[in-house]
Amino acid sequence: MAKQGVLIVGSANMDMVVQTDHFPRPGETVLGTSFDMFPGGKGANQAVCVAKLGGPAYFMGKMGDDIFARRLRKTMKNDGVHLDGLMEAKGDSTGVATITIDESGQNEIVVVPGSNSKLTPEDIQRHADLFTQGNVVLAQLEIPLDTVEEVFRIAKQAGLTTILNPAPGQQLPDTIYHNIDILTPNETELEYLSGYEVDTIDSAVTAVESLFPKGGNQVIVTLGENGALLVTPGETHHFEGVAVDVTDTTAAGDAFNGALAFSLSKEMSLHDSIEFANQVAAQSVTRMGAQPSMPTISEVEYTGFDTVNY
Repeated sequence: MAKQGVLIVGSANMDMVVQTDHFPRPGETVLGTSFDMFPGGKGANQAVCVAKLGGPAYFMGKMGDDIFARRLRKTMKNDGVHLDGLMEAKGDSTGVATITIDESGQNEIVVVPGSNSKLTPEDIQRHADLFTQGNVVLAQLEIPLDTVEEVFRIAKQAGLTTILNPAPGQQLPDTIYHNIDILTPNETELEYLSGYEVDTIDSAVTAVESLFPKGGNQVIVTLGENGALLVTPGETHHFEGVAVDVTDTTAAGDAFNGALAFSLSKEMSLHDSIEFANQVAAQSVTRMGAQPSMPTISEVEYTGFDTVNY
């Protein structure tokens, strides 16, 4: 039986978070109400999500040799993430994200990749043994695209389930699609992938269907408070969102993707995995920060794992 666990390949950033009443218009200066630093980065967030839910989480990425890297290593290790695949980019700074959050909990984010941009296909090849540690691989697009392609090439050769969270949004080469089992864009990212405007459920379905000839045959469109939309060649299913009091939407998508990978690694059905991921994402937006907002399994109102154990 294959090992159950998730290999997450991607970015690690230090998040600089400012809260303010409203976002500034171009040229406007506004006063903030608070400032904090939180461990972040899409890859690291998703790895911490898997680990805090109780699953083996193996992280592969690259940090600089600086104070941010040391803090990120410590927090990820404390949360239970395996860091055998963590590399160092000497002379480069660790990735940084500046995040502004308004009074409604919505955010605006600017990312400076730093060391994340130095993760190469050769780095992935040198750590190919990590692809034997689990049964699901999850990646995003805060690392170079040719590196992501190499991740999925090796993963498919190893027989693992592959998930691509195509964030931040960009167009993808057609060659990558046949190595992706599940694609998880939000509405904006789906527009980048498809070239279609996405502003309704029907338009999202049309955009997804345009990807099928390339090989992306299982697409989950995350819809924020409106839940998620599963589209395959034979099915369209809308999963309703979970109503909560929103504090900070930062990393809600990472919570969804981490929880999806976690539940699929436990061989749950795709439908059950999406329901669970919705619950985890909803729980995450009730707290500040990226990694600190990831819930444990006991904090999620979902009972689908009662009879499934690692």
